Amino acid sequence: METGLSGMNENKKIAVFENVSKSYGRLPALESVSFNIEQGEIFGFIGPNGAGKTTTIKILVGLLTDFAGRVTVEGRAMPDERLALTRTIGYMPQNVAFQEWRTVEQALVTFGRLSGLDRIGLAARIPQVLEDVGLSDVRSKRIIHLSGGMVQKLGIAQALLHEPRFVILDEPLSGLDPGSRIRTKSLMKRLSGAGTTVFFSSHILSDVQDVAHRIGIIAKGRMLDIATLEELKSRFSARNVMEIVLSHDAGTWKDAGAVSGVERLEQAGDGRLLLYFVPRADEDETINLVTQSLIGKGNKIRSFKLLAPSLDDLYLRLVQGLDWEAS
Repeated sequence: METGLSGMNENKKIAVFENVSKSYGRLPALESVSFNIEQGEIFGFIGPNGAGKTTTIKILVGLLTDFAGRVTVEGRAMPDERLALTRTIGYMPQNVAFQEWRTVEQALVTFGRLSGLDRIGLAARIPQVLEDVGLSDVRSKRIIHLSGGMVQKLGIAQALLHEPRFVILDEPLSGLDPGSRIRTKSLMKRLSGAGTTVFFSSHILSDVQDVAHRIGIIAKGRMLDIATLEELKSRFSARNVMEIVLSHDAGTWKDAGAVSGVERLEQAGDGRLLLYFVPRADEDETINLVTQSLIGKGNKIRSFKLLAPSLDDLYLRLVQGLDWEAS
């Protein structure tokens, strides 16, 4: 199920989960979860509410101690060696708890000292990290007066303050406006480019698709798949869809829907058709026959384009168990 990140040393694993299980009373949260996180990658972690994402993250950072299996970060066992990894790990929980009467700078000083930074280091890092997340202009503002999105960005800032080698973010893009999401995704890419490993969970699938080198999909406490987006797409055989754009619609396009290999042909807008192939149809032959039918009936074709499945499609198929066939 697991795949290596192209171009990275297969042996450089910053974190390893081995057969990890966790229950809350009689309720299983994780069942024999195993995966690796590779140094320098951006690993996107997705799944429905209650799937086990936050439990996985809390085990990874050493906050949950009662579990079966083995977890290591940089070869050190979690949670036993959590303190030794204080400078290695930067962690943003789903709900960051700040003392609201403090200013942004005061909060970062407190978190920075807990992470082992001295006053000189903090004086240099705080302006840098505030610029990175877009909070430079509220440095002296009390947290109680910040918007929800600003508090979210402050949570990211505290996780990055001590320049950790491994950044773990639980829903970092939640509540951010589009511009702030773009800025945060760009920051993730810069961190990865500099060798920092980024592990983040999200329910905004398009954001995961934009930045993740690999994607882990979890549901009901079980890891369903781990792969790059392209590997996920190629691993499953979907009912491919083709977009056909007509420069002239003679009103006879429906006849092409009767061609062998076509499951259905529908209009998706003026001059825009969606062609759904029969499973395992010879796509090249079907396209050829559809083209002949359309042109023969007086239609003019401007373009053809196969529509590949999106991460949303793949996610729904895996999590909801829709009818996909392994290729």
